[in-house]
Parts: sequence; C-alpha cells; structure tokens
Amino acid sequence: MSNIINYLFETNAIKFCKENEPFWYTSGKIGPYFFNAQFVYGSEEESKELLDYITEELASINNGVSNKKDLPKKVLDKVLAQYNSNKIYYDVINQMKEYIENNIGLDNFEYISGGERRDWYFSIILAYLVKKPHLTVFKDMSALSSDSEFITTDEISNLNGAKVLHIADLITTASSYIKMWVPIINNLNGIMEHTLVIIDRNQGGKENLAEVGVKSHTLATVDKNLFNHALELGFITQNQLDFINKYFDNPDGTMKEFLIEHPEFVENSLKSTNERTLKRVHTMIDEDLYGLGLKY
Repeated sequence: MSNIINYLFETNAIKFCKENEPFWYTSGKIGPYFFNAQFVYGSEEESKELLDYITEELASINNGVSNKKDLPKKVLDKVLAQYNSNKIYYDVINQMKEYIENNIGLDNFEYISGGERRDWYFSIILAYLVKKPHLTVFKDMSALSSDSEFITTDEISNLNGAKVLHIADLITTASSYIKMWVPIINNLNGIMEHTLVIIDRNQGGKENLAEVGVKSHTLATVDKNLFNHALELGFITQNQLDFINKYFDNPDGTMKEFLIEHPEFVENSLKSTNERTLKRVHTMIDEDLYGLGLKY
C-alpha cells in the first residue's frame, strides 16, 4: 500500500485548495480538499478520456445505435490496454487485487460488481484478473453479467443467493450504495457482503454500509495521517495543513467562520462563468447551509 498515497497526490486524485480559495462541493457546501479517485487510472487527462468514451457509448446505447451487451467488453479492452501500459494504474490495480486475495478472500464471493460509470475503471479489470464473473450495474437499476473473460455478456435476473464484492472509486456517505447498488444486488437475489474502494472520505459511509450488511474496505482513508503525509511530501504547506485539520475536526463551523471572515469569497463566486459553480453557490445561499442568512 506504500505507493497509493503518493499516486493519489501525483495524479491530482486529491487536490488541496489554495489559501482562501476552498472548493465548492455538489452539496452547496465548501471545503479545503477535493477527490477524483478515478485519476489513478493514470492521469486526469487519461481518466477523462475513458469517462468520455463510456459516456458516448451509453448515449449510443440509449439511441439504439450500440448493443448494451457489448459495453463491458469494450471497457475491458480500454482498461486492459491501460493496465499493460501505465505504471500507476498497473500498481493500483495490483494493490487492489492483492488486498482482495489477502483480506477478503477469493472464496468469499462469486461475483465482482461495479456501478455506472467510474466504478468500471476498477471493477471490470479486477474481475478479469481474479477470474470472477462481472456484474455491470446501471443507474436504471438493470445489470449485465459477463463471464470472467468477458466473452459472453447477458442480462441477469437471478443471482440465486450468490455473494458479491462491489468495487468503487470512493465512498463518501455511501448514498449511491444505499439508493442503487445494494438494492439492485438484493433485487437480483444476490448478497453484497463486501466492497473495496480506493478512498474512504471518512464521512460516515463505512457506518452506513455496515447498517445494510456491507463491510467496506479501502486502500486509503482520509484522516490526519494522510494530511501529515501530504505535508511531508511537499504537496501542502503548514498553513494549509492547519486549516485542513481545523476543517476535519469541525467542517461546518470552520467554513462558516471562513465565510464570515471572507465575505468576498461568495461575491466573487457569484461572478463565475461556470454554471456548476453558480448552482452550488445558490444552493448554499437558498438553503442557508451555514446559517448566515446571506442575501444576494
């Protein structure tokens, strides 16, 4: 596991904000770090290329141009080529494979599953490498089953009580699991007992999964040790570390204090030309997420 933290920083899978420039999160809240675990595919650019490819394939399927059953093998061809040519992705996948073999056990599950879309960066190649059939799970609550060589892929309606290991890029609160992935496996008469991810953001996901009977495993957990390691590697300064640790101990209180001390931050964000940022700013204001009663 020694290299995984370095790879997360090298690929910008973990980004730390500049001083007085926290990130806007989808929820409308703000914070000092941001995660794109899928960047350990090799780089941000290579990760985006794969995501664009998957997105285009899904659109083609929805338009009736491509066959849905061809998708898993198409993605396998992409990720297998990357595995054989990119050291970072090769090492990360091998660390995940080794973790599965040593800490979960190949005899403790019959299938590997991955959910649309970023889970497929990791689930498909791992199913291939550990020689387990793969469940390609979609947001429309459907699923495809492929043999371990991805020669044959078919719709599946009954797993007959088979145990499933779900692979994902990260866990935050595990909302995607609770709303989609676990119910889909349950509806197929399967049992998701374990999940393995690259990053656990340490925001309640592990506990939420335990409540529905899923044990979570991770290569890296967001905690103060990770932040200290970032300082040692020179990815952040001591001032950044102090702010990050303060946020880690009290996220809402720390960011509320920041907004009070830096009213220009919201004003400048409202001038953004990025629609996604504007939507998040207005969510924060409209829902009064920090109890400041801001009006703009």
